[in-house]
Amino acid sequence: MTRRTLTLLLASVLALGLGAAGAFTKVPYVALKPGPTCNTLGTCYGEQVLSFTGAEGHARSGALRLTTVSVEDHLTLLEALAGWLSPGDAVLPREVVFAPDQTDKQNQQQNAEEMNQSQDSATTAALTYLGYKGQPHVLVQAISKDAPAEGKLKAADRIVSVDGKPVLTDDQLRALVSARRPGQPVTIGYVRAGVPGTVTITTEPAPDSTKRAIIGITPITQTDFPVKVDIRLRDVGGPSAGLMFALGIVDKLGKVDLAGGLNVAGTGEISDDGKVSAIGGIAQKMRGARAQGATIFLAPSDNCAEAKKTKPSGITLVRVTTLTSAVDALAALRHHSAPPSC
Repeated sequence: MTRRTLTLLLASVLALGLGAAGAFTKVPYVALKPGPTCNTLGTCYGEQVLSFTGAEGHARSGALRLTTVSVEDHLTLLEALAGWLSPGDAVLPREVVFAPDQTDKQNQQQNAEEMNQSQDSATTAALTYLGYKGQPHVLVQAISKDAPAEGKLKAADRIVSVDGKPVLTDDQLRALVSARRPGQPVTIGYVRAGVPGTVTITTEPAPDSTKRAIIGITPITQTDFPVKVDIRLRDVGGPSAGLMFALGIVDKLGKVDLAGGLNVAGTGEISDDGKVSAIGGIAQKMRGARAQGATIFLAPSDNCAEAKKTKPSGITLVRVTTLTSAVDALAALRHHSAPPSC
């Protein structure tokens, strides 16, 4: 065997060994890829995304697509290298996407809670925009382990008062509890399964401030409207679909066909008062939208700089700051005027 042949043989064995190691060696990175899109005006995974009780939704043309990011976890070294070389993917340290002290189950639960909050906020913003009058109330979303409220309150309890003072929002609840010194008791009025009750809970110091009193619950403000909106979307979590949910509700219940036959996609977290805030993964969301034929993409103002750098060909970027600005931008597009651009 010649020296050249031996050298090539050893190099081949080494390459095969490195390739095998790379195929099985896990690295602490995740890959972000374009995920599926869903038209909020129609069906997704075989189910109607938006349905209503107390009002009739209109059939509409075009599409208002929410966009998603597919997150691939537990990458091998070779998968991470492939992601770094792909122009459409992003490979990030795992702790950027997932809290390092949370389990996969806890992450899934957090994403589900954020999606539920997103749907509630989208409903409130949309129905308020349409002129419906609502009545807010506070629900217990979750109770921390070993918290003062554990065993005294339950998830889905409606909080109606603190020390006899009425409570309508989670901000009011926090302010009234925080007015106590840690260690002092508070009396919580609640309604559970239609039955009212009261319970006295001894407060404790907040983790971030020994002077602020808490009872260890995660409250959420919901608003009762004369119209009930049912949003159905499987296998999607997080808060970033809020804007497109809200636009879908406004379109289906309002007098105007917002999309007007256009294939529109977008993203953005929305608050109860209709403000749109930035999200992550906009590059992957735009690519996923374009793959589904979208030509318009609604982007939160704070995402515009990144979106301009990564915009795929064939997409027109539209800058939005509120639900109202998004509705106005769609009106401009229908009338062939220039909407606010990134």
